[in-house]
Amino acid sequence: PDWLQDYLNRINSLNLMNGKIPNHVLVNEYLSGQGIMPHSDGPLFYPTIATISCGSHNVISFAEKGSEDKNNYSVLLERRSLLIVQHDMYENYLHGIDHIKNDTIDEKLANYNQSCKLYKIGQAIERKTRISLTIRHVPKTSKIKIKI
Repeated sequence: PDWLQDYLNRINSLNLMNGKIPNHVLVNEYLSGQGIMPHSDGPLFYPTIATISCGSHNVISFAEKGSEDKNNYSVLLERRSLLIVQHDMYENYLHGIDHIKNDTIDEKLANYNQSCKLYKIGQAIERKTRISLTIRHVPKTSKIKIKI
């Protein structure tokens, strides 16, 4: 759709993917209390993820692969924010979202000082429905023709 193409064009204008044009969008809906287990996106994609958060805020956690610590860094994903994961964070860290209904804002949020300051340290914020648009480039695509 045109509205999505506009976002893809904006992401492409940032040249995050070394001249490669984003050609894949994953749309996820997260209800309050839903998350996603720590994972990496793997080698099928160009090693850059651009995620737009719509609706509710959320907190995403990053943990170094093979680390005992399941949360090395956390980032506050505010409404209408863009998160870009690439280079070392893409290659060497897992990312996930805890299955909880509330987030408590604290100094451990790696981007707290860059956030919009709607939230104060110690404040508990209820998660509502969040829609994420995860935009990537898939280097190898093929068209499958099925004869019935």
